[in-house]
Amino acid sequence: MPDETGRRGFFKEALNQLIQPVAEFLDDRISDHLPAEAPSNRPLFRPPGALPEVEFLEKCHRCGNCVKNCPANAIFPLQTTQPDIANTPYIDPEEQPCVICDSLACMYVCPSGALQTVYAEDIKIGLAIFRAETCLRTKDVDCTYCVDTCPIGEDAIHFTSAGVVEVIDAGCTGCGVCQYACPTSPKSIVIEPLTA
Repeated sequence: MPDETGRRGFFKEALNQLIQPVAEFLDDRISDHLPAEAPSNRPLFRPPGALPEVEFLEKCHRCGNCVKNCPANAIFPLQTTQPDIANTPYIDPEEQPCVICDSLACMYVCPSGALQTVYAEDIKIGLAIFRAETCLRTKDVDCTYCVDTCPIGEDAIHFTSAGVVEVIDAGCTGCGVCQYACPTSPKSIVIEPLTA
């Protein structure tokens, strides 16, 4: 009679060797679609049209509609152990900025009213702050990324007659495109939260 332990061991090992590459492949594919972790050292920015934070947290269903419908994949569900903010949508300009898309789908698919419908020019996610000390233009490099990539244009950011970057507070939506495009480290233009 053949040794059952040996046969079982043989088949178990063969099955493991067969399954391992498949498991690794699936793990790689799935991890690409898992929600991002919250940026612990950076401020949270809510999607366009978000109510003030306290109201937003009360109304948001955490349904993920805005996350799923963002054409730029700029909205992430917040992964945290804090239950009051867990799975709420946020934007991280370091990862993927809001591009103020034509459809503004995030606002229209929100069933709770946590995201209100507003015109593109009325969106206020944050405010771009220019840091001259790290800007390439102050080192005689003709860098124009922040101005060239702004979806709002000269109403939000432009160069002064002296060639210095100037953010127009009233026109800036705080979308984060300028921060994302900035090639310096640390960034020479960053989005800061709006103060109440």
